[in-house]
Amino acid sequence: MSASESSLFPLVALQAVSNAHNEWVVLTIEPSEDAGDVWQSALSLLKTTEVLESFLPLDCILNVPQPAQLELSQLDGLPPNRVVLRVPAAAVAEVPVQKKLASYTEAGYRIMIDGLAGMAATLSGAKSLMYDASSSLPPVLALIGQPGPHLASNMQSEQRIAECAKAGFSWFSGDFALHPPRDLNANDGTSRKRLLALLGLLARDADSRELEVLLKQDPALSYHLLKLVNSAAFALSSPIHSFGQAINVLGRRQLQRWLQLLLYARQQDDGKANPLLPLAAVRAAQMEALGKALDWERDQLDMAFVTGVFSLLDVLLDMPMTEIVAALSLDLDVVMALLDRGGALGELLKLVERPDRAALEQAGIDPATYWATQLQAYQWAIQVSRNI
Repeated sequence: MSASESSLFPLVALQAVSNAHNEWVVLTIEPSEDAGDVWQSALSLLKTTEVLESFLPLDCILNVPQPAQLELSQLDGLPPNRVVLRVPAAAVAEVPVQKKLASYTEAGYRIMIDGLAGMAATLSGAKSLMYDASSSLPPVLALIGQPGPHLASNMQSEQRIAECAKAGFSWFSGDFALHPPRDLNANDGTSRKRLLALLGLLARDADSRELEVLLKQDPALSYHLLKLVNSAAFALSSPIHSFGQAINVLGRRQLQRWLQLLLYARQQDDGKANPLLPLAAVRAAQMEALGKALDWERDQLDMAFVTGVFSLLDVLLDMPMTEIVAALSLDLDVVMALLDRGGALGELLKLVERPDRAALEQAGIDPATYWATQLQAYQWAIQVSRNI
């Protein structure tokens, strides 16, 4: 890609939307504000065949801030059953826009109103509502007026999600995964010590027998490992019943990677999936993919993957990262990245956490490459969530 083409490519972020069980149900695609015609940029990306295929089985929410300018012909090539058009409430006040959107629903597209639009939402053929419910709830009639699913955005905690679910929301977005409830952190003293011990063994590439001894003390982790190797992802002709067999199937390198990720697989006390699992998978996979784009060696790629996975351990274990790093034998480059976002790994970690063009240029990554690695990471995270 030439410099001029790179400058035109939008910087795009993906965000997952979850259900009340913390399972991903749909992805939103959000170009940065400096992308020029933002929704046109997102629309162009979605028309790339591999994008929606990468999202499977999830659908996509496309933000359309100016629906008056959207024509049905511009949606050609997008399967109506896979795309939700999100429009601002203020934009549907005009009758011509209402009629236009209603015609799109007749074509099979779903309309989501961002905010409160009253009767205009019904006249537009909208089925669902998106609402920032971080501090207040919409009127009851606003949710009853459309069949849903309704999306509560800016969720900061699972407690707030529970409150919104009772009010009638079934989709949720926000950074609630980074703020787990203290009493549901499945890490009492014994469990946390066992996890740290396992992490230490993985960090020093311990013998498989040592790993097996520790795994046997953690039935939940052992269960998830066997469930993984017996999943459709590996398509084995006969089931795997032991840890030794799992090692033979995965190999040492892949075993370490999966065990690092499986640390996030424990269900919470209420039976919900841990929302940190797919987020850790995204970070790990994109860190590695970015490293490949920079032509890093295999050992560097392994460290990139580890950095991505371990970057959420402080949230998982409810411990300062300094204490976690002190308990493990990690490479100095990984330590610098986790503690200070320093070094080459730290630069990539900052990009994965919050990309911007200046940081991309400093790291030597163009926006198109960043988008490709992000797409690859989310595709893998979707598969991980379904197989663990």
